[in-house]
Amino acid sequence: MNLPEFIEKYWLFLALGLWFAYKWWNSKRVIAMLPELKKSGAIFVDVRSAGEFANGHAPGTINIPLQELGSRLGEIPKSSPVVLCCASGTRSGIAKLLLMKNGYRNVHNIGTWNKFLD
Repeated sequence: MNLPEFIEKYWLFLALGLWFAYKWWNSKRVIAMLPELKKSGAIFVDVRSAGEFANGHAPGTINIPLQELGSRLGEIPKSSPVVLCCASGTRSGIAKLLLMKNGYRNVHNIGTWNKFLD
């Protein structure tokens, strides 16, 4: 099997592998930036549901569930860096897009909230 045939046959698996590799790399990048983000007065937002948040969360995070984020943007200053988290990084990725669409420029997705505890 040549390379084009391989890609045609396995493109979905390749795409998923690249997606997970990107999420892993980005999470590590944001973790490395945490000390500087904290010094800059970053706001840490957990976008999981209230129930998930109540069952455990990283210290210093505030809970704004993803489905409420659009109506609660006023709680997040645009002048501060924002670090988002959730259970897997998917909802926080959606939240990042929503914030950037609404004029937030310094937004970071750390992925799972457990990364704050590393």
